[in-house]
Amino acid sequence: MMEERKFVSGTVAAIFFENPGNFYKVMLIDIAETNTAYREPQIVVTGSFGDINDDTLYQFYGELIEHARYGLQFQVESYAQDQPTSENGLINYFASEKFPGIGPKTAEKIVDTLGVDAIKKIVEDDSVLEAVEGLNEKKRQQIAEIVRANQGMDEIVVGLSQYGFGSQLSFAIYQMYRGQALSIIAENPYQLVEDIEGIGFKKADQLAEQLGIAATSDKRLRAAVLHQVFQSALQSGDTYVKADTLLDDTLTLLEKSRPVEINPEQLADVIIALTEEDKIQQEATRIYENSLYFAEIGIAGSIQRMLQRKKEIKYPEKTIEKKLASLEKRLKIKYGTSQAEAIKAALASPLFILTGGPGTGKTTVINGIVQLFAELNDLSLEPLDYTQEVFPILLAAPTGRAAKRMNETTGLPSGTIHRLLGLTGREKVGETEINELAGGLLIVDEMSMLDTWLANSLLKAIPSNMQVIFVGDKDQLPSVGPGQVLHDLLQIKAIPQRELTDIYRQGDGSTIISLAHEIKNGRLPADFTKNQADRSFFPCHAQQIEPLIAQIVKKAKAKGFSAQDIQLLAPMYRGPAGIDALNKMMQEIFNPNDGTKKEVTFHEHVYRIGDKVLQLVNSPEENVFNGDMGQIVGIIYAKDSEDKVDELVIQFDANEVTYKRNDWQKITLSYCCSIHKAQGSEFEMVILPMVYQYQRMLQRNLLYTAVTRSKDKLILLGETQAFETCVTNQSANRLTTLKERISAFVGLTDEELTKADQKKTPEANELQKQQQAVTYEEVQLTEDGHQKEAGHLPNNNEVNESVEVSPVHVILTGKLVRENAIDPLIGMNGLTPLDFM
Repeated sequence: MMEERKFVSGTVAAIFFENPGNFYKVMLIDIAETNTAYREPQIVVTGSFGDINDDTLYQFYGELIEHARYGLQFQVESYAQDQPTSENGLINYFASEKFPGIGPKTAEKIVDTLGVDAIKKIVEDDSVLEAVEGLNEKKRQQIAEIVRANQGMDEIVVGLSQYGFGSQLSFAIYQMYRGQALSIIAENPYQLVEDIEGIGFKKADQLAEQLGIAATSDKRLRAAVLHQVFQSALQSGDTYVKADTLLDDTLTLLEKSRPVEINPEQLADVIIALTEEDKIQQEATRIYENSLYFAEIGIAGSIQRMLQRKKEIKYPEKTIEKKLASLEKRLKIKYGTSQAEAIKAALASPLFILTGGPGTGKTTVINGIVQLFAELNDLSLEPLDYTQEVFPILLAAPTGRAAKRMNETTGLPSGTIHRLLGLTGREKVGETEINELAGGLLIVDEMSMLDTWLANSLLKAIPSNMQVIFVGDKDQLPSVGPGQVLHDLLQIKAIPQRELTDIYRQGDGSTIISLAHEIKNGRLPADFTKNQADRSFFPCHAQQIEPLIAQIVKKAKAKGFSAQDIQLLAPMYRGPAGIDALNKMMQEIFNPNDGTKKEVTFHEHVYRIGDKVLQLVNSPEENVFNGDMGQIVGIIYAKDSEDKVDELVIQFDANEVTYKRNDWQKITLSYCCSIHKAQGSEFEMVILPMVYQYQRMLQRNLLYTAVTRSKDKLILLGETQAFETCVTNQSANRLTTLKERISAFVGLTDEELTKADQKKTPEANELQKQQQAVTYEEVQLTEDGHQKEAGHLPNNNEVNESVEVSPVHVILTGKLVRENAIDPLIGMNGLTPLDFM
């Protein structure tokens, strides 16, 4: 009789050691089951493993050994992800939200009583539910109705749950594939990566391994490339990835997920095939994710369309001066010379960009533009007039808080860009009809926060007769999503623009604004560590951050500052000085539980009534957006809920929203938040730690953005050297081709091209020659799949400067076209895509 293999089944509690070179790991496992004589709840396992997830159940096969130094361990020879059984799938199905009031225990009773063909039995005769203990007539009827209404889908959803998909993803898969879902997954689980949002390469790869799909399968390589192109954009902020980088990163992804060596030539062939199928886009050495590629082209086309309109809007000079003087008198202000010029230039331009740092009067200028536009066009700004369906002035910003600030400044209605466009935040790029805007003037604030996708959607919606003004601070952090739209637009000299540089808001003795401008200029002021009336500095190390902040916050609380007045900002989530740890500490100061408060637990977070929380995603249907801050005002436990699930009630300004438990991933505590999430907001007091623990985040625009979030009080603490590193470390521009696309669309004359060539440095000319010589071979991707040595290309740490390429006289061949050595617009000088619409 064959001896049963020894196994340990469980989840990973911790990884003590890993060697990425040979995949060797030492891990601590929480034991779910074992057939060994070992009886402790945890055990150390050793061996070679691919990518291991801490929330996945694994079965490890091997032997117990006694290590001379570390004691008893389980030495793994092979392992596999535990496959859910049919019973588990059915239990998860009946316990899902689809069946209100049916929890895991009742679902288990149903499956124990009716077996794995429970759905079939219920459809044929629902009286079988009478045998299930604890089900009243109402529940039995409800279950039978739901099962019958969704019989085909139910069987597929249960089948999907056997692969480890939760109910939400299972329903999404069913909606995409319908009755073919299980057969499609069995044939090619990697198809999920292309078609289903929320399923990445790792999940699909685990499933494929269970199904016996080889690590070297072309299907697997295709999915890895598509995943990596998209993830590269999300992680770097670039709109394209260089082909050699894509090749290297995809190889790392594949070999980390499964310890099998992949032939680079095979992967190169797959990348070529994907470009030929238009699954990804390629230009020279650049590889683009499809939606980003077409979004860049869309932005360029929109900007060209807007610049083709009349070059100037004429108002009588005397009328402008007279009305501007009258406005100053009415508002009891005096515009500076640069502010007055910016207002007049903005009103005269169909498309205009206004930039400036803190204290330079951007808000004052925006209000002046709105007021003067209304007077010049005989518009009333009385509230009764702008309740009409189409109001001629539109104000928008990327976040709800930034939009609210515009409303407070101008007194006019303002909203988020998503709401303006009718976007829900869940659409796939290019698949949603955008609302065309109506009105005479559009002003968009916080333009630095717009990523390539949102900018494209906004620009497409702007009609030809609408005047547009973009406002932003070019020195702030770029958008969370890919691209650097404001930065790239500012490089287009055909777009009228003004930068406000004079500082006006310093008469009250504020030193925060002057500090921000010093940081922007790449230095710390001589008095940086000296405490001022509105800012303080406390030197400390990472381990001292939490107790020191606790001390500062307790004193501020005693002086009357509330949790809403104080905002703690940090660059990273993990570690002793990270956002997660600081949030827990702040919660215990501002909202401890004395035993009388309702609270709930979700993953690692505890939520209580009174907690300050942050919205993490856009939910326009609820009028709540990414970055909005609110307060928990109610907790409804499952036993008191109609749907028998826990609920949180959160107040966002005047808007109250209810979140069921499965939506709680949309929020997090916000006593402390990331600097990116705070962008577009201002707070009475900002507390900002900066230590070398944050090393990879120590950049000038990060520090500048954090400092400019403070209105009145700024408390800095940490290591002086970390702050100095920030101001000297200027982040590289992102890799984009938006500037080049706009320039190509707008068009340059031969004379302008010649002048531009003459101005180039010898280094730029040499780089140009290298770029002209770049062929498909230098991308390490050739038609026969062989690798070639890549030529020098600027890496992600180099400044993204565009270099004009002079015309080259060549004989047109098919090979040159395939190699992208020929401009696809050859022979179309002076024409644009709009000419063919």
